[in-house]
Amino acid sequence: MECLRIGLFTEIYRPVVNGVVASVETLAEGLRARGHQAFCFAPRMPGYVENGGPVVRIPSLPLPTRTSYRLTLPLVSRRNVNDVIKHLSVVHVHSPFVTGWMGVHYARRYGMPLVYTYHTQLEAYAHYIPFEANATRFAASRLTRAFANLADAVVVPTPAMADRLKELGVTVRMEVVPSGIDVAHFGAGKRDDALRARLGIDRGERLLLYVGRLGKEKNVELLLQALALVRDPSLKLIVAGEGPHRHALEVRARAEGVAAQTRFLGVVARQDLPDLYASADAFFMPSTTETQGLVQAEALAAGARVIAADAPQNRDVLGDAGALVPGTAEGFAQAFAAVVCGRDAAAAAAARAGAERFASTRQIDRMLGIYQSLLRPARIA
Repeated sequence: MECLRIGLFTEIYRPVVNGVVASVETLAEGLRARGHQAFCFAPRMPGYVENGGPVVRIPSLPLPTRTSYRLTLPLVSRRNVNDVIKHLSVVHVHSPFVTGWMGVHYARRYGMPLVYTYHTQLEAYAHYIPFEANATRFAASRLTRAFANLADAVVVPTPAMADRLKELGVTVRMEVVPSGIDVAHFGAGKRDDALRARLGIDRGERLLLYVGRLGKEKNVELLLQALALVRDPSLKLIVAGEGPHRHALEVRARAEGVAAQTRFLGVVARQDLPDLYASADAFFMPSTTETQGLVQAEALAAGARVIAADAPQNRDVLGDAGALVPGTAEGFAQAFAAVVCGRDAAAAAAARAGAERFASTRQIDRMLGIYQSLLRPARIA
């Protein structure tokens, strides 16, 4: 295959740590490893020094809410337009907001194929907008439908999300391509008794783990409520991640009487995640608002026992490699009570096997196939 030049337009990127950033970065790195050129177009982040891959930073302003997102200004230098954008083979957008519409503009202006990856169920984030919730959800659904129907192909990470977009009225070509992870990186995780001790887990105690952004839509409160219902001091909940809802969760832990059993770690470095996953006695996913939930795939790759709230996309991700429970405090409480200390070798092997579906190499194979199917011969270098 000859060299392709892919423009990846994203509303959020390094140094922010979240699923969208991880997905875009993994895609960019995978394309470059195959000999293609991947250019990321992302908002400028004050004080951040670029440390990898060709990234075109777009001017941005702070938003009036507590968020890591920025208000992107649709301004690209003439040099970057002439030297980079005009020579792209494919425009691949990862947001229906400013950077996404920039991608639409350039794709239409220069006759390039347009691919859109649907990362976020926008209507699940209505609580961040200071308007009436139902009206906000309606507007978010209309935006999703209108934007997706502009693309030549829409990529969704799970079959459940393909069904969701069809319900919203998206009629263009849709492809299911799970967001990829570095399976070998997470598969190298080892159960580490010293790590467990540093986290305050004594011998015989059970480590329950959550990794992810701390936002209201993630339903982490359910885990705190479940811990209070079980009333077992040998259960310890470790929460890894950061976000605008952290303070409220810490207050809730105290109110539920489980603050002594709960530890908030903040952001955990990528290189430290495999051992954290592997050292847990169970990993829990209370969210039903994900389009995929990369952390579930990461935990599986590390051989962790993964237990998630029953939702179509969580079913798609876990298959037979994990367990589903009702998305209620009572459902998680029952799951907490059943967790045993230690890992079963056969179950860990099954979890790792389940994670192979999310290998980044498979994602790159699929994405390159989609790009090639949309290209006219003249746009290949």
